[in-house]
Amino acid sequence: MRRTGSTRRGGRTGRLVTAALAAAVVCGAVLTAPAAEARPAGEAGADRTGTVDRAAAGRAGENRTEPGRAGARRAGPGRGEPRWVVRDTGAPRVRFRGLAAVDGRTTWLAGTGGTVLRTTDGGASWRNVSPPDAAGLEFRDVSASGARRAVVLAVGEGEASRVYRTDDGGTTWTESFRNTDPAAFYDCLAFFDHRHGLAVSDPVDGRFRLLSTADGGRSWRVLPAAGMPPALDGEAAFAASGGCLVTAGPRDVWLATGGGARARVLHSADRGLTWTAADTPVPAGDPARGVFALAFRDRAHGLAVGGDYRAGRPSPRAAAVTADGGRTWRPAAAPPPAYRSGAAWLPHSRTTALAVGPTGTDLTTDGGRTWRTVDTGSYDTVACAPDLSCWAAGEQGRAASLER
Repeated sequence: MRRTGSTRRGGRTGRLVTAALAAAVVCGAVLTAPAAEARPAGEAGADRTGTVDRAAAGRAGENRTEPGRAGARRAGPGRGEPRWVVRDTGAPRVRFRGLAAVDGRTTWLAGTGGTVLRTTDGGASWRNVSPPDAAGLEFRDVSASGARRAVVLAVGEGEASRVYRTDDGGTTWTESFRNTDPAAFYDCLAFFDHRHGLAVSDPVDGRFRLLSTADGGRSWRVLPAAGMPPALDGEAAFAASGGCLVTAGPRDVWLATGGGARARVLHSADRGLTWTAADTPVPAGDPARGVFALAFRDRAHGLAVGGDYRAGRPSPRAAAVTADGGRTWRPAAAPPPAYRSGAAWLPHSRTTALAVGPTGTDLTTDGGRTWRTVDTGSYDTVACAPDLSCWAAGEQGRAASLER
């Protein structure tokens, strides 16, 4: 998303944990992480999400630190209760907005300073697998199909928007796409399966632009714009968490927008060839407001979270739900109390999901109708894997897994 004076832009633990989360609500348990590490959104130097401190990116050499093995920091509830467990990534100057949760042992992180980290031991240690020529890039999204294959998206004006791919766990990378249109700015990517995926740019010539791959990210082509509805004045997507473009099943994909007069969700049932648009009740009408992230548990049931990313600004109606594939949206009866940039359903649950943002984590156990804050730590993105493991990541090199 383009913003004057900025660079613009700016959304996964066993069945026991799913059950424990629901039980924790009844018992008053909370997910905890060290609250002292949290900082409000909208600091000086912020880019499109209003929460990226350029100094946090650090110098290229500082970002490429050796992975940490300091283990986990635990806080909060007693034994047996679910909680975030903060894992030491060894990269305290990096902000991670890209997160791919493969399973409880393997997770990929992508962030500032061209940094990509990978763990294959549940966060006990992290390997820096950053592309060697990417130190000046802002990685905002990552998709991975295992410990060896991953695709990362860098955002920015013109050629700063790029896609890299690895087949060997980050030992080597191939740059598979570099944007050459100065009007384009890519925000998010999403895959339907291990071969088919999309990446979305803010509007070019009045319509959102889509890239498509059918070979796992080895090559990309721009899709025809004829099937995309016209963008609203000022409308764009937010590269806040990798959650502005999400898929469910082999062909359905949704795109979250903001910045225009209305916050909308666009839907395609044919892998991005044709789209329909629906208004949401999430506040808009300002470049800093809109839907920042989506989460769909199937083709019909979805969540939208967002608000106003600026520090101290209220974010009423910061969440909405749909039960008809995004054709209509209704506001949450008790939404999160502040801006949220990421959301994820707990796998195999029809009612339980998490939303995260710079001021905390919220939990719903009724399908998104009501939310309650369960942690005050700062996270930008959250993701859950099919094996029921969940991860979150954000500023100051923070990454955490959900445990009980």
